Amino acid sequence: MVRSRIAGIGKYIPPHTVTNHDLIQYMDTSDEWIQERTGIRERHYAHRTEETTTTMSVEAARIAMERAGTRAQDIDFIVFATLSPDYYFPGCGVLLQRAMQMKEIGALDIRNQCSGFLYALSVADQFIKTGTYKNILVVGSEKHSFGLDFSTRGRNISVIFGDGAGAVVLQPTEEQEQGILSTHLHSDGESAELLAMYNPGTHANHWAARNYAAFNESEIGDMFMSHAMIDNAQNFPFMDGQSVFKKAVVKFPEVIKEALNANGLAPADLKLLIPHQANLRISQFVQQKLQLRDDQVFNNIQHYGNTTAASVPIALCEAWEQGRIQKGDLVCLAAFGSGFTWGSALLKW
Repeated sequence: MVRSRIAGIGKYIPPHTVTNHDLIQYMDTSDEWIQERTGIRERHYAHRTEETTTTMSVEAARIAMERAGTRAQDIDFIVFATLSPDYYFPGCGVLLQRAMQMKEIGALDIRNQCSGFLYALSVADQFIKTGTYKNILVVGSEKHSFGLDFSTRGRNISVIFGDGAGAVVLQPTEEQEQGILSTHLHSDGESAELLAMYNPGTHANHWAARNYAAFNESEIGDMFMSHAMIDNAQNFPFMDGQSVFKKAVVKFPEVIKEALNANGLAPADLKLLIPHQANLRISQFVQQKLQLRDDQVFNNIQHYGNTTAASVPIALCEAWEQGRIQKGDLVCLAAFGSGFTWGSALLKW
């Protein structure tokens, strides 16, 4: 039976580090306040004009392809996950294909926010297993810093996010002790507006009856972009943090157990759990729920913040580079985010 395996992995972290203390000059906050709520001490921001979501993905992809022993001309499909694309359209997949001078291959863009990389990996896994493609580049890349509200008004969200990119090259393998064992994807749109960026958009207040905070000004959403949106900070992300936390601590353990149960395994069998780096408190709660040891869970949100679609591949790459993952190890990837969407992938390295 053919399986998909991660043949190469790479990450790119912008060199510019922004500490919690750096943010104090822009908003009423403190290092203690941020760490207590999120666990974050610092994050990295891309250069304002010289780096984009796509250029960061190129750097991560080059490393992944070099480690996989593949060239740009060997790649026959791209799956690109991001919520912060260079353009509203076209997507970043074709920009990556152009930047790396690849063949005229397919490029698919995934819009599943924090769980985007898990969705992208699952899609690529199906293409590999069916024999459609042999070298798939799967990317998660984000440039959040370009669209955050750096004022006290926006501090609950702005202190959380950072920039970066991660990429893997997926290839087929017939080794039964290696590769992706299964992937599991879910969604529940009932609470879609609890974590969202509403404007610019085409909703024209269609969903205003839900009475979420973003729609408390009826005139704001009746245009693609208006002065009212800007004046009322409606062009920045909105998050009901408590509601997101309550849902995440339920769905995270569920989808991890789903992956383990599907393969006749238990949490104790895991060498490493790599959760999406949303909030250190969420990861710690999940660890306790699954009764995992500290050495079984990998967290790096302290240094990078939440890089949404990029967080899982960045963490996976860093864990591998640190020697925390060896051939044959059982690794679980899991994510939960806007939508709400969530997912997991269980693999043998």
